[in-house]
Amino acid sequence: MASPSDPTPLSEQVEELLSHTGPLPIVAAGDPVLRRAAEPFEGQLDPALLARFIAALRATMHAAPGVGLAAPQVGVPLRLAVIEDPAPVPDEIREVRGRVPLPFRVLVNPTYEPVGAARSAFFEGCLSVPGWQAVVARPLQVRLRALDEHGRPVDELFTGWPARIVQHETDHLNGTLYVDRAELRSLSTNQAAAERWAQPTPKQAAEELGFELTEET
Repeated sequence: MASPSDPTPLSEQVEELLSHTGPLPIVAAGDPVLRRAAEPFEGQLDPALLARFIAALRATMHAAPGVGLAAPQVGVPLRLAVIEDPAPVPDEIREVRGRVPLPFRVLVNPTYEPVGAARSAFFEGCLSVPGWQAVVARPLQVRLRALDEHGRPVDELFTGWPARIVQHETDHLNGTLYVDRAELRSLSTNQAAAERWAQPTPKQAAEELGFELTEET
């Protein structure tokens, strides 16, 4: 991976990544690339290379598995992310969390802003922080502005779990990890979260682990 002072063009970094077969290696917390603001996409990858990179990001996201993946998570400091969520969850969780299917999307140079004061708090994880989850309170609805993979403008409202995914992946492009926004007393291993905190909401976790749910509706 290139360091901040490495003059290697992003296109060459991406070509090197794509020269290997299988899912791309996911960068873990502690790597500086996850803590720097990514470079805006301004045509650094030609259309064919961009399409190949997007396909590789999607395949890597599926293999992980996850519902989103940002370019810095594979070591490429570019403002690009992919999201997709089939939402294979029980109806009760779907209703409480607003986790509805989210078709595959490509976000280029995305930004978001909250819409209204409503917030929701749920356990959240990250492919770059493997093995852990924590409760994060986020705006319930956001307005996303971005470009798609063809350079067309996107200006769209996202609500519920799709809004959470949009925020999580866009945060990656700003050098922010979900743990920066999390209630750290809720930090749990994946095993503990599955065995103890699988309820639709983290209310019981808040009571037993001793943290407040900072929600507004």
